Amino acid sequence: MSYGFPFGDEPQTDDWELMLRGRGMSCEIEFMAVGSGSRPGDAIIVRYGTEASFHLMVIDGGDIACGERMVSHIRTHFGPNAYVNHMVLTHSDMDHASGLREILKEMRVANLWLHMPWLNASEAVELFEDKRWTAVGLETAIRREYDVISEIVDLALNQGTTIRQPFTGADIGAFRVLSPTKAAYLHLLPQFDRTPAPDRALLQARNMWVGYSGVRTALSSIFERVIERVQRWIPETRLFELLRDGGVTSPSNETSLVLYGVFSNAGRILFTGDAGVNALTWAANYANERGLPLQEFSFAQVPHHGSRRNVGPTILNRIIGPIQPSATQRLTAYISAPPKDETHPRRIVVNAFIRRGATVIATQGQDKLFSGGFPSRLGYVNVMPLLFANEVEEYD
Repeated sequence: MSYGFPFGDEPQTDDWELMLRGRGMSCEIEFMAVGSGSRPGDAIIVRYGTEASFHLMVIDGGDIACGERMVSHIRTHFGPNAYVNHMVLTHSDMDHASGLREILKEMRVANLWLHMPWLNASEAVELFEDKRWTAVGLETAIRREYDVISEIVDLALNQGTTIRQPFTGADIGAFRVLSPTKAAYLHLLPQFDRTPAPDRALLQARNMWVGYSGVRTALSSIFERVIERVQRWIPETRLFELLRDGGVTSPSNETSLVLYGVFSNAGRILFTGDAGVNALTWAANYANERGLPLQEFSFAQVPHHGSRRNVGPTILNRIIGPIQPSATQRLTAYISAPPKDETHPRRIVVNAFIRRGATVIATQGQDKLFSGGFPSRLGYVNVMPLLFANEVEEYD
């Protein structure tokens, strides 16, 4: 199947150009509240530039209701003729993708950045267990499973949006993609929940990272919630950290985009989506190779709604910085978390960010705004950050 739009890596610029791009610019970030119960999702509106001249970027769209609300929100605050310069889907999970359809139905979107699992299938055929797959057959089967992503692509094509697949080194407006590389994406693709079974023996023989794969059933989700209700708590202090290395998240999450930006009036910005330890490590490796400083962020997104499966002390020390000897505020960290989920964000993760100097703020049913150098908005008030917890979740 062929497509009448450009795709692949965006030409990479020198890193000094990335720095210059944010000179004299502010970067406002608004995390939209997704849902009203316990189901998580991500939806972020980014404005960067100046009051007189700015670009709008949407990173993920939450559920359908959130997408509709984002349209109204953008028009209310940025004008009835506002449009989205860059729409970004960090990865192919539905709690990030669904609402983007509503934005594409109602607003002009100049550029769409997302991975299309079916479009990459032909390069990964041999990594699937069933050797009878043809490239065309595999592409058709995978696209059928990713019907929401396919609808997003079709809506974008219908309005003439430029569509690109973002991999390491691509520049999305004023932001650089740190992870994933295309090679990493291709070896994770067969391990997604919605793709056919992977050839695990071949992946292991090639010394490729192998995560878990399998559909989480409604029954297993109910069982997990029962376990969560009887969560046991143990003491933790600022200098005594119980968060562990070795957390494992889904292969799909490990393909989540990690974005890096730097702005004169907002500092260094890091978006992580649902990235896990592997994706964050790849991102840190690339940043080091390109001379993009870590541990100097003024704003960072806490991955995957504050899950302890996505971070550990080692990667947090590398990206955010080491544990601070006393209560210090070095950066702001935002978490997209539903209002009625007792386990997201995990207290142990919130504590880990706080002890590294972060002021941690969670949506939990309310939109939360980081002004990043832009003037405060009328009607917005200061919010209370999450507090350090003296007791955290005990590991199973």
